[in-house]
Formats: sequence, C-alpha cells, structure tokens
Amino acid sequence: MTDTATPLPAMALDPPQSSPVHPQTGSLPTSPTTGYAVELYFDPALENQVLKSWNVLARRQLSTHLIDISARPHLTLLSFPASSSSLDPLRLLSPLRSLAARLDPVPISLSSISSFPDTGTGAGTGTLFFAPVPTAPLLGLHAQLCELIKKEGVEPPEGYRADAWVPGCAVAMEVPKTRLAEAFCVLRDMKLPVSGYGMDIGLVEFPPVREIFSFPLGGGSDA
Repeated sequence: MTDTATPLPAMALDPPQSSPVHPQTGSLPTSPTTGYAVELYFDPALENQVLKSWNVLARRQLSTHLIDISARPHLTLLSFPASSSSLDPLRLLSPLRSLAARLDPVPISLSSISSFPDTGTGAGTGTLFFAPVPTAPLLGLHAQLCELIKKEGVEPPEGYRADAWVPGCAVAMEVPKTRLAEAFCVLRDMKLPVSGYGMDIGLVEFPPVREIFSFPLGGGSDA
C-alpha cells in the first residue's frame, strides 16, 4: 500500500468503568432506538490490520461511518435491531460468560472482500466487509452461542441463526454505489488474507457503539 496508516484514537478498547445496570431494577436502561450486538473481537495485530483499512478509506473520503460510531473491528455474531425493544440484554450475560469460559481463542483468516446493499440508510449505498474462512471452530462457536441464548429464552435474530449466518468483518458502511468499485480497489491493496485470532466476545449497544460487557475466550471456569 502507498498509504501509511496511523492509529485511530479512542476505539473503545477498554470496558466501561462503571456498570450501566440500574441499582434497583437490576436491568439496563433501554431506548426505542437502541440495538444490541454480540461481537467477536480480534487480537491486537489483526485488529490493527483492519484499522488500517478503515483509515485508508477515511482518507479517501469513501467511508468514515465505523469510526464515527466508535466501532471496534469485529465479527458480528448476533445483531438485535432497535425494533427488538423487548430484549433484556442482561439475559445474554450468562450465555456469553459460559461460552467464553469453555472455548479457546479461535483462529481467524480474513480472506476475501464482499459487499451487500444497505437497508434503512437511504437508497444507493452499500457495506463492504472482509469475509473470514468459515472454519469448523468459528462456525462451532456461533452454533454454541445460538444454543446457549435459546436456553435463556432468546431466539437468534433472522439472518444470525446457525444455519443462516454469514460471518463478516465490516470495513466500510454507507458507501455510495458509485464509489463501491473504488473502495474495492483500495481494499485489494490490503493483500488478503490477514490472519489472527478471535480473542474476546462482548455485547454492545448501538448507535453509537458502547460496550456493555465482554469476556476473554478461555478466560476461566464457567461461573
């Protein structure tokens, strides 16, 4: 690549310093416009590779959306849109903690570039993502997550069921269709594949992105 990437500031890498749980009700404050997502975070080296692509796309004025909402490079394992207002995110605490305790870090190889049209953000834009190799450990992690949340009475959202999930690491959102080809060319300079590990699993609310809790894979016994 001819561009030299610089680290992005304040990518929300640290967990929140205080609990968002209400001290009397034991629940999280919710909003009609709040969505929730379960995300698989990368090791620092792989995370930095993805951040380079975000930086380059931002300098080319192709996409800054992920930076603007304070996102962190990840694979989305589950996504509950704002319309899922009945979801109590604390019901995901035990499944995520249990899953993290029973699994080791998962090998990740981001091997190709793909895209899909955006919905709900106006016509004429698209999202680009790095697609990982769908290995047995990665698909197994997702399948176990789906089973664990079902035991808590939470159904995986449409498109995130074990038989429908397409893993992807978003690198550009709300890209005008007239500039998608240019964005593809920029991302090809990343010289995929780039490899590393999925190290942590966390729950965030959006938008903007704010981590509620996260657990390291292999981080200890199931509590």
